[in-house]
Amino acid sequence: MDTIADHLAWMAWTWQTIVFFACMAAALAGLTTLAVLRPETPHRGILGFATTRGDRFFVSLLASAFIFLGFIRFGGENFLYPAAAALLLAAVMFRFA
Repeated sequence: MDTIADHLAWMAWTWQTIVFFACMAAALAGLTTLAVLRPETPHRGILGFATTRGDRFFVSLLASAFIFLGFIRFGGENFLYPAAAALLLAAVMFRFA
């Protein structure tokens, strides 16, 4: 009898990967629910172009990836520093962008 694990064995699924994708799914579900309950109009912020919540979420995810890649490139070992920087960037992005 095939299990779900057998069907996903071709991917390198670790518990960290599963948590990451679960958090992304929860964030997208939350943003969708928020968009239905409290629609918003795009507004201009520090980015210089009109953005919605989804746009700011995407830009903050993209910027976070670059923060972590830069940290890895320059030999960092403690990932609390880029995590703090990414969370701070996301907070600023959602507040002012």
